[in-house]
Amino acid sequence: MYSLVSAPVLGFDLSRLQGGSAAADVLLRGLSLTVSDLDAVASARSDDDWDRADLWRDVDAAAQQRRAVNADAGGLAVVERAPLGTLDGLLHCLRYDILDWTWGNRPAQATMPTPQVRAPRQRQSEVASKATGVLSDAAAAAYLRELLTDESRRRLSAPYAAALRALPEREHDLGPQADELRQLLSRVGSLSPAQMRQLNKVTDTSRPGLTDWAPAVHSASWAVFLSGRVRAGAAAQLLLVQALDRAGVPVSDRAGGVWNLLSGAVQALMVRDLLDSATARRLLDPYFTAMGPLSV
Repeated sequence: MYSLVSAPVLGFDLSRLQGGSAAADVLLRGLSLTVSDLDAVASARSDDDWDRADLWRDVDAAAQQRRAVNADAGGLAVVERAPLGTLDGLLHCLRYDILDWTWGNRPAQATMPTPQVRAPRQRQSEVASKATGVLSDAAAAAYLRELLTDESRRRLSAPYAAALRALPEREHDLGPQADELRQLLSRVGSLSPAQMRQLNKVTDTSRPGLTDWAPAVHSASWAVFLSGRVRAGAAAQLLLVQALDRAGVPVSDRAGGVWNLLSGAVQALMVRDLLDSATARRLLDPYFTAMGPLSV
């Protein structure tokens, strides 16, 4: 059920998982990859497919354990962390949404292609397939962090860690309102205890209005899709996952409404130039009430 179009749902899950921030990092790296990066990522992967197959038996066992725990969830702490999606959904999103431009038999793009010019999903080159494997291994290790042994997690993540040293740092395209979005993310990443309390207070106050919040988020998400800002919108949501981790916002608060408030504000800012005023106010006013106006 994970996809770039439904990035707020993906972000909600990752924001509540122990390895969610690390998984977000893998997906963000995937979003910033270009054709020139594929060789560096692919070369980090070992040619020992038997060793990788052994590791993926551990991954499969951990994924089954996650499903069993979620099915029997009873305690509040378990429910707060129980993801809506699955590892299979995460890997599908990585392979076919984030890296969709690596599929097909048309000439590869020199830079990240736009949604209008992506190649059909037919096949990957050997290099693209290996690079996808490196990212998939690291994403699985992060997504199932607490369920894998330290050794399995280390071996799954090692090729990705090696590839990072060869990749350039790139700033993500966050669309026309990039400055405002970066300011919001910076604020969230450095929340003070007083700001956290205020954020929770506003979240509690806003909770009775969830009936009109959901349609507003849907409208904003639809605008993100129609405007061709799906990748930018997904990057912003994943950066929000990392910002919440930097701030140390408790998982109970994220699950209790803080994620919804902030994610809705991020989604609205992404298409603020396109939204009707009522929808923009519904999604942004709670944030402004808690954190004050943006100065950009």
